[in-house]
Amino acid sequence: MAQAKKIDELEAKLAAIEAEVAEARAEVEKMKATANKTFVVYLKDAEAAQIELREASNREKRISDLAKCQSRRETLKEIHARGFDLTEEIAQAKALEVDAKFLVSSSDDDDYEGSQNGSDNEAGFKEKAAPEGETRPGHR
Repeated sequence: MAQAKKIDELEAKLAAIEAEVAEARAEVEKMKATANKTFVVYLKDAEAAQIELREASNREKRISDLAKCQSRRETLKEIHARGFDLTEEIAQAKALEVDAKFLVSSSDDDDYEGSQNGSDNEAGFKEKAAPEGETRPGHR
């Protein structure tokens, strides 16, 4: 009889322990699901930030390329104004600049292109060749 009572007590303790273990497992699964959801959100945020950074970097490179093209064309204009015939080089520089402007303007925000309007007077520049045999004004 005493052994039966002791067995019943031990079985009751075992059942209580099993209930606690089941509760703990349920809590662990709940915490695991929450952690997975949080991880997915952070992963998506990190991917979005990387894409945004890459786009910004590409845009900065295109803007830099445009500035270089504009500078090169202006330099060629100055050389041409001194009497050198650089018509072909100027045309190439203009073509590169147009390509660079297109790349910059194809970006999602066109604020850079808007700030450049009016700063460049392409129509006001007329390309003229230096007189034949002349390399600089006043020199033959």
